[in-house]
Amino acid sequence: MNILAIESSAVAASAAVMADGVLKAEEFSQNGLTHSVTLLPMAENALKKAGLKISDIDLFAVTEGPGSFSGLRIGVTVAKTLAYGCGKNVCGVSTLRALAGNLPFADKIICPIMDARRSQVYNAMYKWEDGELKEIKAPRAISAEELASEINEPVIFVGDGVKPFREFFSEKLGNLAFFAPPNLCAAKASTLCTLVQNEAGVNPDELNPCYLRLSQAEREYNERNNGKD
Repeated sequence: MNILAIESSAVAASAAVMADGVLKAEEFSQNGLTHSVTLLPMAENALKKAGLKISDIDLFAVTEGPGSFSGLRIGVTVAKTLAYGCGKNVCGVSTLRALAGNLPFADKIICPIMDARRSQVYNAMYKWEDGELKEIKAPRAISAEELASEINEPVIFVGDGVKPFREFFSEKLGNLAFFAPPNLCAAKASTLCTLVQNEAGVNPDELNPCYLRLSQAEREYNERNNGKD
């Protein structure tokens, strides 16, 4: 099966092509350009390097969230459009699961954290069991304080929340807190390819971003209009 995966949930963006379980090409960028400018050219370059055409792709994969609202909309829209054009299915993967997938066969609980602002993180928890990445805590938005209070065994933190929250979790958890290196703290399209190898995907109509909470504009609107008819 030939898979084209794209990832644009945060600052970094990437595109990768896998053919019959072999990673053929990956493009990765974290240069500050908008994903609307970089994502399609990256997908085209990955296909070219892999020696494939878009019509050769059997399944499209994309991170469905959480993450940047604009980044998720761009990534999901691109994946759905490409899938529509090829008459193929698309597979959405939680950004948090994609981050956990960067740490194959870790012997500790994997605790992805993405900076959600307002002293919150997007978080889930995973553990490798019998060669499979099992979800043990579903994706949610949670305060860093509350997350720390839940942890009573060693965990590995991974994601863009590591940098801003490393000192906090180190102080709160001591030797229970381990941290992935920076090169593994961005979700990657190549990891998506690996995670969806045995997935059938869904019709593009069925895929939508998963934001986990309202945008800042929506929250401010609700606050201004709270109690009004």
